Amino acid sequence: MGIRGFLGIMALTVVFAACNQAATSSGEEKAPEDQPLTAIGGVFPQEFYDSMNVTMTAYYQLSAALVKADTLGADMAGAALQYHLDSLPVARMGLDSSRTSLLQGQVGGISAELEGMLLEKTGLEGRRLSFQMVSDQLYDLLQVTGLKNTTVFRQYCPMAFNDRGAYWLSDKAEILNPYFGDEMLHCGSVTDTLKF
Repeated sequence: MGIRGFLGIMALTVVFAACNQAATSSGEEKAPEDQPLTAIGGVFPQEFYDSMNVTMTAYYQLSAALVKADTLGADMAGAALQYHLDSLPVARMGLDSSRTSLLQGQVGGISAELEGMLLEKTGLEGRRLSFQMVSDQLYDLLQVTGLKNTTVFRQYCPMAFNDRGAYWLSDKAEILNPYFGDEMLHCGSVTDTLKF
């Protein structure tokens, strides 16, 4: 590429940047649904973090019940988790209405998955499948809100669900696989560590 080609690319880059700057400074904003929730941890009232800690305790109890293949324990922990999710003080977090709505939607999605798990009574495998979806959604929520003075380990089992693989969250680095329990208790690895 010659000097003319290089100058042409530079000119297009300057024009593109100027157009983006003009659109941004003209007061145009993205629609709320086009604005994904981003990590904003550390800015919420302590009430939220206290409530979120209780929620995570219920989640860990659900995971422990699935490790033991205890469907009754899983149902009790799932009901507690749903209750605590529904009780999160999202409306009192000091966010603008669009972000509050998005966060409520995220929490509501997790709660709906738990409700389906509790109502359908699909056996141990069905509970584990719901747990996988809850785990993925809860991980996304934690990345947005954070959780003060806490470490959460995201763990992965590549053999879960006929080798499709599945994630879960833990408060310890030790692998206790909720998808296989005693069959392959330590199958898995830590893939991410969230330190708040």
